[in-house]
Amino acid sequence: MKLSQFKFRLPEDLIAQEPDPFRDGCRMMVLHRDTGKIEHKQFNDLLEYFGDGDVFIFNDTQVIPAHLTGNKERTGAHIDVLLRRELNAEERLWDVIVEPARKIRIGNKLYFGEDDSLVAEVIDNTTSRGRTLRFLYDGTHQEFKTDLYSLGSAPLPSYIKRPANEEDLELFQTIYAKHEGATTAPISGLHFSRITMKKMEIAGVNSAFLTLHCGQSNFNKTDVEDLTKHKMDSEEMHVTPECCEIVNKAKDAGHKILAVGTTVQRAVESCCDTLHHITPFDGWTNKFIYPPYNFNVANAMLAGFYTSESTLLMLTAAFGGFEQTIAAYKTAVKQGYHFGAYGDVMLII
Repeated sequence: MKLSQFKFRLPEDLIAQEPDPFRDGCRMMVLHRDTGKIEHKQFNDLLEYFGDGDVFIFNDTQVIPAHLTGNKERTGAHIDVLLRRELNAEERLWDVIVEPARKIRIGNKLYFGEDDSLVAEVIDNTTSRGRTLRFLYDGTHQEFKTDLYSLGSAPLPSYIKRPANEEDLELFQTIYAKHEGATTAPISGLHFSRITMKKMEIAGVNSAFLTLHCGQSNFNKTDVEDLTKHKMDSEEMHVTPECCEIVNKAKDAGHKILAVGTTVQRAVESCCDTLHHITPFDGWTNKFIYPPYNFNVANAMLAGFYTSESTLLMLTAAFGGFEQTIAAYKTAVKQGYHFGAYGDVMLII
């Protein structure tokens, strides 16, 4: 398929800039894959479509306060830094993205905090905007992480045109986040409240948790028209034997398996075997899913409403059917659904 086939007109006022006051208060479009039928519901109606023995698979990655603002030595130029991942705990080495990258060279020192209390030295270039930083810090690793994160803010997507605030540190995080490492949230999971999780438990719907540390590359623009030439960034993922047992047992019994978000779909499709079972996994995945694609594990999916030409939309279209998904998106625009990380959701069954 071609990149241009995933282009659609999205008015900027439909991109949600603020989270809903209630996690579970968003609208939910329901797309029936077999018929293309669309229903307009609320997220609170989710459990109408599931019952005893069904399984929801969640991504329990935890978003770090990855956005830092600092200044460059001598010039004092303002620099934005996005933490990507820690490379070496002992040496305080981090892989980061810097803006504006043209101003940052090997050997430069960057200062963070109101009193420039945290200093980092640029020791390598990794990509056009990527750098390796060595933070200069005396203290334990835990003390360093505490101080580093205290200076950071929630790494909101660039289409949210406002600075992150303290509220975002809580709301741009799922309530079941457990394993630190993501630099963006698995957004479909943001809508699950403790009340929703309790309703699942009462209805006999089981939960399975895996970890995929999703990054900002999910929001990068695809720069090739021929999608076979697109390369996804690798992301770290972990799938436990316990998760596998819950999912495989339910699948063998004929129950519904809901993938909560595109990150979960990528994860389970990265670790499934020829019998359509998932297997324990510790490593990295750069799996790129776009139409046509035969899914092996989940038979239902909860997705956000994603931006034009995004890889997230491509995966959604692969699961929901290309023509049906694009038609659903056009309906969403007409009906005023909200798009993006703080937007509404689509249930595909």
